[in-house]
Amino acid sequence: MIASTREVRTRNTRGAGTRAVLAAGVVALAAAACAPGSSAPPVASSAQPSASAVRTDAAALGDVTLTIWDQEVRGGQAAQMKQLNAAFEAKYPNITIKRVSRSFDDLNTTLRLALSGNEPPDVVQANNGRPQMGAFVKAGHLRPLDAYAEAYGWKKRYSQSVLQYVSYSADGKVFGQGNIYGLPQVGEVVGILYNAAKLSELGLRPPKTWEEFEAALAKAKAAGEVPLQLGNLDKWPGVHVFGTVQGRHVPADQITTLGFGRKGASWTTPENTRAAEQIVGWVDKGYFNKGFNGQGYDASWQAFGKGEGVFLIGGSWLIADLEKVMGKDLGFVLPPGTGSAPGPVATGGTGLPFAITAKSPHPDAAAAYIDFITNADAMKVLTANGLLPIADTEQQKVKQGPQQDMFTAFGTAAEENGLVPYLDYATPTFADTLGAALQDLLAKKSAPQDFLATLEKDYKTFVESNG
Repeated sequence: MIASTREVRTRNTRGAGTRAVLAAGVVALAAAACAPGSSAPPVASSAQPSASAVRTDAAALGDVTLTIWDQEVRGGQAAQMKQLNAAFEAKYPNITIKRVSRSFDDLNTTLRLALSGNEPPDVVQANNGRPQMGAFVKAGHLRPLDAYAEAYGWKKRYSQSVLQYVSYSADGKVFGQGNIYGLPQVGEVVGILYNAAKLSELGLRPPKTWEEFEAALAKAKAAGEVPLQLGNLDKWPGVHVFGTVQGRHVPADQITTLGFGRKGASWTTPENTRAAEQIVGWVDKGYFNKGFNGQGYDASWQAFGKGEGVFLIGGSWLIADLEKVMGKDLGFVLPPGTGSAPGPVATGGTGLPFAITAKSPHPDAAAAYIDFITNADAMKVLTANGLLPIADTEQQKVKQGPQQDMFTAFGTAAEENGLVPYLDYATPTFADTLGAALQDLLAKKSAPQDFLATLEKDYKTFVESNG
């Protein structure tokens, strides 16, 4: 399910502690150094053929063995990958897939060494952010895919608000712009989950404007309900709440610039100040559950599932688990706009994209594979396995209810270029900086201006040193 990508990533990039490298990881690391590949000479990562030069007829490529490394190890993830690989080999019997499937942690541990070796895999899943994909681009380990994107029409398949998550400048310094280095299969979006039964009891409907949402919080509080459930012990869940509030005050292009750690924006603006002041105002009004900074993330959404709270700001990865316990009482909507900014703006992103290694001797076959596992038929396979497809989302047939709500929300945000990045993407240290600073803000240990000054210092230091 979609939860595995974002939830595991956040637990491993925020202040939840340094990962322990298990003995199994060490064994896997050694194995990666001698990962099977081709003896053909490597190509330079800077090589960018024209669209007319690439070969898209995979059946005419001769006998090829593609080594694929992925982290699709759970439930529907593993099932869809097995199904698509089998279909690809059936369509192209000249191409054999050698799949190596590892957990998210193991993949992160082994990938860097494998890519720097002489015989890396042909296709890998690499985390979008600077510590992985950005570093691999900078080192020349990944092949730019723009020629393939043109030949296969990927820019029509994916909106720009999705492609920004797999784009880097050739030197790896600029995130969100430049060449395309991978394609994801699944999407993620942060929205507002609500308890439909509680809304009905309060005489309310799902909010269609930000003003309606705030009025609903006030009415829930007056009725003795917990208006907004939050578990911020791990610090990163509060980032999703702040990002949602920020999107009602700060223009999407400024959030994108900040989130991708590019020059041209600032945290210490009147708009960001209003966002910080609003979330502090929610604390003052008692809209959050008591002790939210000391409550864990899992405990929080599970409490919401048991009826403790009218709203929960969270991601699409929660839908499946919450629907199991809430059924038709669970609802999901995009964060509604304001009178001055009515368009859809939502924090969101992608699952780990599939990239082609620079030394792969079979880039045309690898591109054909990536095209196959992200085409319209593949999106139907993902849907059938309970996942959120990143393309053709609104065209999928799913049962009416929260899953359909999620598909509609993501499709709308993606198609209208309303997705803005997770704020922890900004700098290599921003996850810890933002998480700690936001926890202090919500605890009333720092003022909005001090909170934003802390973020500005980290952001400015990075963008100025990044050229």
